[in-house]
Amino acid sequence: MGAPGPAVASACVPAGAWVEPTAAGPRTVAADDLLDRLARRAVVLLGERHDSAAHHRWQLATLQALQERSPGLSIGLEMVPRRLQPVLNRWVAGDLEERAFLDALDWPAIWGYDADLYLPILRFARDRRLPLRALNVERQLVRRVRAEGFAAVPVSEREGVGRPAPASAAYRVQLHRLWRHHPFVPSSGQGLPGLEDPSFNRFVESQLLWDRAMAEAIAEQRRRRPGAPVVALIGNGHLAGGHGVPHQLRALGLAEAAWLLPWEDSLDCAALQPALATAVYGVVTPPPAGLRLGVYLETHAGRVEIHQVAPGSLAERSGLRVGDGITAIDGQPVSSARQVIERVAAHPAGRPLGLTLRRDGRLLPLQLALPLAPGP
Repeated sequence: MGAPGPAVASACVPAGAWVEPTAAGPRTVAADDLLDRLARRAVVLLGERHDSAAHHRWQLATLQALQERSPGLSIGLEMVPRRLQPVLNRWVAGDLEERAFLDALDWPAIWGYDADLYLPILRFARDRRLPLRALNVERQLVRRVRAEGFAAVPVSEREGVGRPAPASAAYRVQLHRLWRHHPFVPSSGQGLPGLEDPSFNRFVESQLLWDRAMAEAIAEQRRRRPGAPVVALIGNGHLAGGHGVPHQLRALGLAEAAWLLPWEDSLDCAALQPALATAVYGVVTPPPAGLRLGVYLETHAGRVEIHQVAPGSLAERSGLRVGDGITAIDGQPVSSARQVIERVAAHPAGRPLGLTLRRDGRLLPLQLALPLAPGP
């Protein structure tokens, strides 16, 4: 498997190379040898940064290589909630055209990232008639657990998800770093609440619910097709260190899952520890060809809310926060994530983008300074 771009992704992971983190240090492995071994695993988890085209190209190339070795594999999708499984089935069967498929999913509402990043993978699954499996639950359930706690949600309202295995100490530390950047973190006037704060514990439970839901959907797909591997596309944070979905899979008896992460040249080689991943792959991320804010959007009853802000993104540099509502682009009201994506994509490069936010009950107008269009 090759990768476009410069010859080196980082000092420890060359571009286009597979590297296994070991106790003795990073070890480069032959692609064919590694892929042969991975194809015999019951579950293979492919990480991603959701807005990275390079990551999705790597996922597709890996899927193609694994499918050559295991023709009947299934593909699991973090992006899609379980209620939309019939739509995935119709797509794979060839019963839906592309636009009708995306409309039936309401892609901007369920995911918020550019569908063009995922369409090559979705087309590959349709063309090869590979089963697609919806792994996620509704975001409203995750938010409810975050607000009330897992035990407060009746069993009948958990979308069939069982009680997750407890989080490891290392995972709690990892999640605490994420939690402290959210606007719902309570302020005590004495610094950031600690690891035992009730609000943080509910946040951990919401993340465990998310991990468990995906792990259970993967395990169910294995039961349905016991001889075929499941290859799932899941965000890096749910995989790194084996604390998230791999941990829940182990609790469900799937101890042999492999998880693979894309590695960029901006990453610190000190993070390449044995527990990080089964293997990493050196990718090179080119400068973006078009404008992306770097946010994950959700639509709720005609309101567009920011659910995640990508580190180092235009959104983060411009002061956008998780929990902000986007009410207008360049003075034109918006009521769905799709409208935001389309208007931002159509905005002229280099011209300030007018953004109106709703924050803490007040409207906040912003002018985002945009980069000039890239040269030829």
